[in-house]
Amino acid sequence: MTTGTPRHVRRTATGPTAGLADGYAQANLIAVPQDWAYEVLLFAQRNPKPCPVLNVTDPGSPRTALAPDADLRRDLPRYRVWRDGELTAEPTDATAHWRDDLVAFLIGCSFTFESALARAGVPLRHVDQGRNVPMYVTDRECRPAGRLHGPMVVSMRYVPADLVEQAREITARMPAVHGAPVHVGDPSALGVKDLDQPDFGDATTPHDGDVPMFWACGVTPQAAVMASAPPFAITHAPGHMFVTDIRDDTYRV
Repeated sequence: MTTGTPRHVRRTATGPTAGLADGYAQANLIAVPQDWAYEVLLFAQRNPKPCPVLNVTDPGSPRTALAPDADLRRDLPRYRVWRDGELTAEPTDATAHWRDDLVAFLIGCSFTFESALARAGVPLRHVDQGRNVPMYVTDRECRPAGRLHGPMVVSMRYVPADLVEQAREITARMPAVHGAPVHVGDPSALGVKDLDQPDFGDATTPHDGDVPMFWACGVTPQAAVMASAPPFAITHAPGHMFVTDIRDDTYRV
């Protein structure tokens, strides 16, 4: 894990943010037109494991209470712009794409509990290997909300077998950033066929004795965008998170 203030990371990060701004919470982003905002909020309420909402902005506002001096249009390393469910751009600055009717949702991110895992001696293979965390689309359908529907996405971390229960206990105490894993072990139970072929992020290399652990992931709304095809949306690029000013232990229960 690395040091660095959240503001410095927001201004300088160019790649995945795992391991950056040690001790501070990170968040996923999805911004949709106001006439879709209720359905996103209802989708999140019905699917709290992958979509724990930390903050919702006023229509058109790029400001969030999670970091009052930040600008959601330009303070993430990379964005995705969606039109009718199709990815049309991946800018590093979304200002030119931002609209006055967009409502932005900041959703808890599992990178937030990685500091606690590291402090407990649980290795983070993706950080150690300089890779984005691997993420997979599962065969578990989320509860739909109006026009919004889609499958759950999970992030995966290889954990030594003797530390699996400790990792489960640590993350369970942080439900606002996905909480306990949704599955441990055989990926086929989630409909995942090949851990070396993630749908998002990078494959990581396990060590002998490692067990795959799967946490619900805030990329789930992007899977819902692809499945539901709203006319417009802006999201973070997977792994390229919004670094907040909120200490990670704020979300520990």
